[in-house]
Amino acid sequence: MLRLGRKQIEAAASFLPSMMGFGGSAFLGMLYFTDWKVFCTYIPFYSGKFVEEKKEEE
Repeated sequence: MLRLGRKQIEAAASFLPSMMGFGGSAFLGMLYFTDWKVFCTYIPFYSGKFVEEKKEEE
């Protein structure tokens, strides 16, 4: 079977910052392309896209 030793764990740990960066970028890309309103309303400057104009009835 596959054995993970100290050397393999150290090698995997060296990729952790890159994996976190790519994962975060993928998550933000998913938010951008899906336009998920639940999360996008909390992003500064981007949340203005969801402001609804109130119509005044006279």
